[in-house]
Amino acid sequence: MTANTWPVHGGPDAAGVPLHDFSTNSNACGPCPEALRAVHEADPTRYPDPAYTDLRAILGAFHGVPAGRIVLAGSASEFIHRITALAAQRGVAQVTVPPWSYGDYTQAAQARGLGVMRAGGGLVGLQWACEPSSPLGVADPSVAAWQGGAEASVPGARMLRVLDCAYVPLRLDAEGRWTGAPSPRLPSACWQLWTPNKALGLTGVRAAYAVAPAGSEGDIAALMALAPSWPVGAHGVALLQAWLRPSVQQWLVRSLGTLRDWKTRQQDLCAHMGWAVVPGSLANYFCARPASDALLRDLAALRAAGIKLRDATSFGLPGTVRMGVLAPAAQDALGAAWAGLQHGRTMPGGPVCASKG
Repeated sequence: MTANTWPVHGGPDAAGVPLHDFSTNSNACGPCPEALRAVHEADPTRYPDPAYTDLRAILGAFHGVPAGRIVLAGSASEFIHRITALAAQRGVAQVTVPPWSYGDYTQAAQARGLGVMRAGGGLVGLQWACEPSSPLGVADPSVAAWQGGAEASVPGARMLRVLDCAYVPLRLDAEGRWTGAPSPRLPSACWQLWTPNKALGLTGVRAAYAVAPAGSEGDIAALMALAPSWPVGAHGVALLQAWLRPSVQQWLVRSLGTLRDWKTRQQDLCAHMGWAVVPGSLANYFCARPASDALLRDLAALRAAGIKLRDATSFGLPGTVRMGVLAPAAQDALGAAWAGLQHGRTMPGGPVCASKG
């Protein structure tokens, strides 16, 4: 791969770890201390059980399904590519993705020569939904339709539905706020893909799992056949085990109130800077449109000052940034750096770059 073909993601980059990283949706209250301790105490000198027997049993109990319906994955991205490969094996020719969505859905489809449709879709193809959506953080309209009783598979049709639940535990609205257990509001007649590392503030630990819909034994077996041995290592197993502890869930639930307060403050900061906040976000992130006629240049200047924001062009939203909610100190640093950029525009000689610090 050349530098121009690497997928676009938030987080650390060639310049290192940002001092203030608004570009990811990780829980800024984290890392969860108990989960971090569990990862540190994991034994990396041993293989995990290749069948993940105990882990699948407790994950199944958490979701109220048999252990046989739990499929472990190296990460959400790994599962996205694996189930897309399964869809291609099944003869699927089309993948439906939300209007604005995580790029791996499309990348996995295009890598296998599958057509991609944004929104819509019928009873065929691989269909993706994300609750709440990224980058906007709004409710995905597909979820209500799937919850309405639509089956995950139709006799004679080539169709798979997958609900990306990465941000379900990070919803901040009163109606959908995480309470420490999966909500019955989530549709069960589809695959549910879970990645707790964001909610626990431990995105560097790569581990995920999917809950299969009832009656998917054939697809489960096929997905397992497509998987490498030990897709989740010892540290990922420790993370997923910690995710299920009531004390860890209590920490997560408490953190949501803090994130909600920080989000209000951060959106107020955006308004003060003259940025237009895109309304409707239910999660610990939102989109905003900076008052800039050279956004890429300004984002580069902010990055040089240790502040990273996620350019939403790759989501199909040019002129927009997606902002993870961070603590007030980081918000204040963003406000000061942006004010410095605006001041530089009024100085003789043109714009100046904020200094590192």
